[in-house]
Parts: sequence; structure tokens; C-alpha cells
Amino acid sequence: MYGLVKSSARADVDMERVSDETDVLIVGGGPAGLSAAIRLKQLAAEKGQELSVTVVEKASELGGHTLSGACIEPQPLNELIPDWKERGAPLNTPVTADKFAFLTERRRIPIPILPGFPMHNDGNYVVRLGHVVRWLGEQAEELGVDVYPGTAAAEVVYNEDGSVKGVATGDLGIAKDGSPKDSFERGMELHAKCTIFAEGCHGHLAKELITKFNLRDNSSQPQTYGIGLKELWEVSPDVHQPGRVEHTVGWPLDKDTYGGSFLYHLNDETPLVAVGFVIGLDYTNPYLSPFKEFQRFKHHPSVAKTFEGGTRIGYGARALNEGGLQSLPRLTFPGGCLIGCSAGFMNVPKIKGTHNAMKSAMIAAESVYDAIEKGDTETLGPDYLRLKPSRECQPIEYPKPDGKLSFDLLGSVALTGTNHEGDQPPHLTLRDDTSPVKQNLGVFDGPEARFCPAGVYEYVPTEDDQGQRLQINAQNCIHCKTCDIKDPSQNINWVTPESGGGPSYNGM
Repeated sequence: MYGLVKSSARADVDMERVSDETDVLIVGGGPAGLSAAIRLKQLAAEKGQELSVTVVEKASELGGHTLSGACIEPQPLNELIPDWKERGAPLNTPVTADKFAFLTERRRIPIPILPGFPMHNDGNYVVRLGHVVRWLGEQAEELGVDVYPGTAAAEVVYNEDGSVKGVATGDLGIAKDGSPKDSFERGMELHAKCTIFAEGCHGHLAKELITKFNLRDNSSQPQTYGIGLKELWEVSPDVHQPGRVEHTVGWPLDKDTYGGSFLYHLNDETPLVAVGFVIGLDYTNPYLSPFKEFQRFKHHPSVAKTFEGGTRIGYGARALNEGGLQSLPRLTFPGGCLIGCSAGFMNVPKIKGTHNAMKSAMIAAESVYDAIEKGDTETLGPDYLRLKPSRECQPIEYPKPDGKLSFDLLGSVALTGTNHEGDQPPHLTLRDDTSPVKQNLGVFDGPEARFCPAGVYEYVPTEDDQGQRLQINAQNCIHCKTCDIKDPSQNINWVTPESGGGPSYNGM
């Protein structure tokens, strides 16, 4: 397990962990985690009571790992912070136009969006969600929340009775071989009366908790997922329409592959457009590359005109929940609960999750506060099975990127600002080193080299040139979690790297 030095190297190392106490511990400083923290502090202030609330976030700064479209509904924010406009919340772009269309290879067929339809966006805002998260963090700190960015929760800590006690942060300064470096620093334990998990989609601790406490226990369908890829462009003022929201389905995907696009025009210091593409991870053709489908989409005649002459300034990717209401697990377990996208609160017909993440967090905060006040804190087929063997599928020939509208993968990864300390244990681990070649390469022709949007996985010749082996370029990882979800042999296990590592998104 990552975060522990190997036993042969422990003799001269103090392995005792320092611990600290807090009333409520929140794992994840995104919209859900920060909303829960704010609501808890509000409730305590209303009743004139003291309540310590601590938020740990693995990104080096709040919002640094946040990636979303994002077109958000403001109702939960209205409830949480009614004077958000006066407080300078970065919701600067109300929706002014709402368009939906079906694409063929050369044509665009408009589809009307009527009031009452799930995708009707009147009254919503286009935002750079990372900036909203940063602002929410400021509001939380003003209320007295202890916020610790650059602090990754590496494992769950349990009480003797099996209930959740809190989390432990990862050890720092461990070499690739598991030995402690001169900079070694033992992680610490954070203990709480209640621990709220708000890691986002497919969080690695939430995954453990769902299994340990059997939170699905036949009451919900398996969660299904999509991968969302996004770019941020500075475009010509001539084509910029602040507040314009566009969605499409259809080309370049075939009729058997779920997905679609978004284009959001932002009212920013420069004319910005956020463009993205989502593909359901239940696709069956192992030759499909979500990144290359996204690049191909931008060449559609109705899309390319927005970006011609523009400059791409940002790129990123992230897995997202697609299962909907029927895929929600039980949310509570002894000592804690799941909120936001950790639980799966994504409204798929609306293509929105931020408002549900915030609202679920606020409701959870109210329940947690009541429990603490009373002294009671004990309260489909999965996507990876969907791939067909490569012998049943045709390879997909993708056009070469032109460097204007479409780009190569590694050049795109450079825009994410991703960085990991090189000499640390791998945070992408294999349960069986032989499985990639025997199963993934032999049966599916190495799909991880295509479904990863960051070039982390590639098959290279063995040293004796007698075969191939899987090479993992963990330095490239942008923490999207797609590999942990889509790997057909479920052999890849994503765990948190050293605190602060990963992408460095700016308002994505």
C-alpha cells in the first residue's frame, strides 16, 4: 500500500504517527466538501456553540484539481450564502442563449429546448469552477474552518469496533523502492466524531468504504461512468458570445456509443470558450480513443469556426458519474458519510452535478450537526465489463492533429501543469504484473493506451525484444480515475500520490 515504507527499511525510522482531533473531518475541498464545512460552521454560529471543522485537500491549492464544464444552477448557493453577489463570488456569466443539436459528419440539426426540459439553462451561470471553489474556500476560512490544501488523505483509520475514526495522510519522502529518504516524514492521523468523504467521482477511499460497509448491498445498480475532456480557448472577439451555451450529440460517435459535447462562452477578462466532450465508459470498442474523438469533434464545420484563429490555453480530463439516482449507494456508515460525486449525485439528464453536490453536502452537514449535538455518531453491468475483444472490433483510424484545432496527447498534457515528485512509490499500482500483457494486450489490444487521456500507459518492447510490457508513466497522471474504472481486468489500482502532486488547473 502506498504511504508505508517497506518493513526492511523501518528499523531506524520512527513510524509513530502524530494524531490530531477535530469534531468533523471533511476529505476533499471541492464544492461539496466546502459547502458542508460552511454549513456546519453556520449552524454552530446560529446556536452559539463551538464546532471544529477541518478540510483536507490533496491539490496544492483549492481548485487545483477541479475540472468541470461548468454550467451551474445557483439555487444551493442562494441558500448557503444568500449575499454571494455582494461577496464577489465568481459567477460572472449568466446564460443568455441555450442551443442543442444533433451532428452528422457535415450537418448540424437543431433540437429545441423548451422550458421544463432538463437541459433548459435559463437562470443558470457559466463558471470556471476552480475559481468558484477557491472562493468557497475563502468563505469557509472566514467562518473558522481549518482548510489544509496539499494534504492527501491516504487511508481510512478505524476504531476497534470497525467504525470510521478518521484518516491518515500519506507519508512523505519515500523513494521508489520503498525506502525512506533523508526528507522522510511520517503522515499524521486526523480523528473526528464524524468524517465526511467528498473526494469527487470514484474516490479511492470512498471505493474502500463502499466495499467494507457493503453500501450497495443489492439496493442500487452498479455505478457507471463517463470521461469528460475539456479545453479552454481564447477566441476571436468576433465569435465570442458571453453566456452562450451549446450542447451536441451524434458525430463523431457512432449510434452505439453514448456521449456528447459542450461549448460555453465565458464573460472573462479575455474572450474565453470552454469546450468539452464526454464519452460513456461503457463503450465496447477497445480501439476507441476518447481524446482523439474529442480532437476530431472540433473539426466539425459548425464547431471549427469558433476556434479558428484562437489559442488553446488549458486542457484536462476527469471521470464523472453517469449512473443517476438508481446507482446511489447507501450514504451513511458508522462514523461517517458520503456526499457529492463521491456518492454519485450527478443529474445526468441535466448534465449537471455541482448543485446536487452542494445541496447533498448541506443536508449532510445538518444531519451531522444534529447527530453530534445528540451525541449519536454511529449512525446494469459495470463499465469495465463492456469492452469487446479486439478481434470483434475494427481499429479506428483517427486523423493526424493539425496543431490548430486538434492536438497531440503529450502536448495537451503539458497544459495541465501536472507534476509529481519523481522519487516516490508509484500511485498507479498493478495487482498482477502479468495481467496487462496476458489479458489487456492479448484480448483487448492494450486499451489503456487509448482510454487514458494523459499518455500514462503505453506498451513498449521488452529488453530482449521478445515481446511487450506495460510501461506506466505516472508522472503524466492527471488524476481522472478513468484507468481505475475502465481497466477490463480491474488490475489497476489508483491511490493518492504524495500531497500536492497532480494537475494544476486554473479555473477549469
